[in-house]
Amino acid sequence: MHSEIWQYLDFFGVAVFAVTGGLVAARLRQDFIAFLFFCSLTGIGGGTLRDTLLDVPVFWIEDESYLYVCVAVSIAMWFIAHKVEAWGRPLRWLDAIGVASYSVMGAAKAISLGDTAAVAVLMGVATATFGGILRDIIAGQPSALLQREIYLAAALAGAITYTSTLMATGESNLAAALGFAAAMILRGGAIAKDWYLPSYTPPKKNDMDELD
Repeated sequence: MHSEIWQYLDFFGVAVFAVTGGLVAARLRQDFIAFLFFCSLTGIGGGTLRDTLLDVPVFWIEDESYLYVCVAVSIAMWFIAHKVEAWGRPLRWLDAIGVASYSVMGAAKAISLGDTAAVAVLMGVATATFGGILRDIIAGQPSALLQREIYLAAALAGAITYTSTLMATGESNLAAALGFAAAMILRGGAIAKDWYLPSYTPPKKNDMDELD
């Protein structure tokens, strides 16, 4: 995929995550500085962790345009957050788009640096989820990470699909499309249909006695 397309997708991903940060700030009735904080933290948090772990220059330090995207989203959300909220469950759907996008872009950056498939998958998951997790923790809200519904698994599916498809075919456009679709289908199903993975269930007392 052409580098300019990746750049635009990266800006889009930052903007989408920043919008979710702005919605949280609006729900908490915060001031504008808090809007800036939540939008920026959510927008660039995952990519910051990714670049730190990959030991490369942090993307928004190399290109401050990403910070301008966060500022622009903050200003917009200060005026229209209530309208975005009226769309109906916008936070979760926008977060789903961000997770799907960054599961691919995080993996793609690791591969472009020559890292292994395993590292690429982990970077995809970290990029896709860390900003949203930080947002929820700081806001004192239940993190999607701790919910039964599919969240991390969606990012993992997107990163694995992208990485495996790219290595099998060498087609970056196809890999990106399939990776995004895999993550979006799983996360979308969790939102719309309450999909979730089986949770751990401790053995019954009789079973424990048999183990003893």
